[in-house]
Amino acid sequence: MENYTYNSPMLQLEGLKVADYSVRLVFFMFLFSYIIFMIMNLGILIIIVFEKNLHQPMYVLFGNLTVSDIIGSTHILPRLLSDILLPPSERLISYYECVVQAFTTHMFGTTSHTVLMVMAFDRYVAICRPLSYSTIMTNRMIVKLIALSWGVPFVLVGILLGLTVRLNRCRTLIANPFCDNASLFKLSCESVIINNIYGLTFTVLLYVASIGCIILTYGSITAVCLATKNKSLNSKAFKTCSTHLVVYLIMSLSGFTIVVLHRFPQYSDYRKLSAILFVIVPGSLNPIIYGLQSKEIRNFLYELFISRKCFPSCESKSLIKPVQKA
Repeated sequence: MENYTYNSPMLQLEGLKVADYSVRLVFFMFLFSYIIFMIMNLGILIIIVFEKNLHQPMYVLFGNLTVSDIIGSTHILPRLLSDILLPPSERLISYYECVVQAFTTHMFGTTSHTVLMVMAFDRYVAICRPLSYSTIMTNRMIVKLIALSWGVPFVLVGILLGLTVRLNRCRTLIANPFCDNASLFKLSCESVIINNIYGLTFTVLLYVASIGCIILTYGSITAVCLATKNKSLNSKAFKTCSTHLVVYLIMSLSGFTIVVLHRFPQYSDYRKLSAILFVIVPGSLNPIIYGLQSKEIRNFLYELFISRKCFPSCESKSLIKPVQKA
């Protein structure tokens, strides 16, 4: 008969299955990825905060997406790096710490969708109703949209984890590199049908809402571009919307892959890798994609580096005084 430990305060993370000879290689790969990730995202965030030309709705919303990416990576990757160096038996985490990590994981994933939905609405107003943009996208409206993009996920994820916390636990192994809701309720020997129904409904509604929002906004933008036949407007719309669409597709496909692989235990190693890539890849590509497409960010970086490069030579030239003739 199998022995169970009920409601243990400590849990064990299964983590990544890494061969002994490749532990250091994997560790430094993830460490390098995390450092690059943080440099790019913090850099973009600092630029948006301190550059007054970027104090526009689109960049304020993108800054919120950057904050979400930073939170999502910081609560997972440092812990993952330390666990890689430990033997499996020592990868322990308290139950309440695991719940907090699971909440942050789902909050990060859901907020990425809601912020991108709000950004799609912003682009719709900017391109389809340009004369009314300043009256619609006021500071008050931006605050409301940001509050909704964070508040709705907070409530929905809170209910999701609340349904899991109520369950008694009879297992202690988290079959994942980090804690999430599915891994937590799988620790219970009670019926989890309510958790499955709410979790599935939550996921379906989130994807239907985000995909529906993208289709409606970009469908309207495409219709306006085809009707006006304005080359300048079409070029601007294509650059802005293609950037947004690429970010959305990368994020959605990464998240959907994890949801599907959770249903197939035999592919647990692929699911673990997909879960980590979901944290690293979209957040690493966002600053690159938006940075390359944004004229304002390119101009800021150009002026920053060119001015620094020219500063010593300009200063030396200013020190050379012209020789006056007698």
